[in-house]
Amino acid sequence: MSRVKGGLMAQKRRRNILEQVKGYRFGRSKKTKQAIEAIHHAKNYSFAHRKDKKNDFRQLWIVRINAALMAHGIKYSRFIKALKDKGIAIDRKILASFAKDRPEVFNRIVDQVK
Repeated sequence: MSRVKGGLMAQKRRRNILEQVKGYRFGRSKKTKQAIEAIHHAKNYSFAHRKDKKNDFRQLWIVRINAALMAHGIKYSRFIKALKDKGIAIDRKILASFAKDRPEVFNRIVDQVK
């Protein structure tokens, strides 16, 4: 049986790794060991930040709703409680988009809750 050294596959694997880190700075884009480490860190960060993104957007929506409610003199927490009590099922994402893009619709919702 003939011997297979595997040099071609090793080169291919290294080339694929270096293609993934294209655009990284310093040795991370040129040295295989540093590139592998950079890829692992990048994947860990991307996983964690995909989870964080949901919370970040929720916070943004709350800030936008609260800013729009200040003109009406209502606190955010009381507004959300009043929405639930009245049985109005509009989520924060939609409320924030109304507050930002369609204030007349948002004002009607606030008037219903008052």
